[in-house]
Amino acid sequence: MNIENIEAFVHVLHYGSFNKAAEALFLSQPSVTARIQSLERELDCQLFDRVGKQVLLTNKGKLFRPYAEQLLDTYRKGKQQVRQTQAAKEEVRIGCTVSAAQYLLPLVLPAFRRRHPSLRLKLTTATSEEIGARVLAKELDIGFVRKFNHPGLHSVLLYEDPIRLYVHSAHALATNPQPRIEDLSREPLLFFECGALDWLRIHRVFESQGLLPNLILQTDNAETAKRLLLRQEGVCFLPGMSVRREESEGTLVPIDFPETAGIGLMTSLINGQGENEAFARSLKEIAGQALSSSDPAYRIV
Repeated sequence: MNIENIEAFVHVLHYGSFNKAAEALFLSQPSVTARIQSLERELDCQLFDRVGKQVLLTNKGKLFRPYAEQLLDTYRKGKQQVRQTQAAKEEVRIGCTVSAAQYLLPLVLPAFRRRHPSLRLKLTTATSEEIGARVLAKELDIGFVRKFNHPGLHSVLLYEDPIRLYVHSAHALATNPQPRIEDLSREPLLFFECGALDWLRIHRVFESQGLLPNLILQTDNAETAKRLLLRQEGVCFLPGMSVRREESEGTLVPIDFPETAGIGLMTSLINGQGENEAFARSLKEIAGQALSSSDPAYRIV
């Protein structure tokens, strides 16, 4: 018995129409009709009566219905189990932003590997938009991206990393008990561009005070900004994860302003709807545990 014929039968039942079932299956209406006719020949009975525009089950169709639904459900579950088993034996393709690759995944992947020792991982770095498109195209299985939403993707916000101003420990602002935004406007500013929204929010802080930031460098690489900061080439707004070691060692010092409170870098985990769900749940759980234990400042979602 052809499972596609069973699938057509169940879809016609669900939608009450051959045309709507065809749309849902991405088939033509004659193709759905042909599948139903093939199934009827196999069963040697008529399954549907057509009364005007209505499609009604015959008595034989009503008898067959629960078995058809059970067959299709069993097939789908089996197919999902086989796919998960195959994935577990082979590889999971993970896309991530450069920041996630540098600072988040080294905290997460060791524990993930211990949970899935037979798994081979393949990492790709790209922009959030590129990763989202490749997960949709099934070229990647999981993505770590900036906050991201798409109807074809399951997206869950993992955490928010506070963005704060950092200065070298030898900088005058490091010992200023009450720094002001006015003081910052005179400093050479290095800017790590997490995203357009981050820069816009910080720029508006200056704008609200009638100030212009002294921007000398704008980069999408946190390591570049941090290395220049360590060479005392300026001051820089950075997410806390990128400077964990330097902050703990006292080399770089965070400076808080009331005007910039609440600005943070949001990171989401994405996967295709109904795909790679077990791996996504595992990564989310491990990420939450790793971030909570490494720094309580992260807002775990």
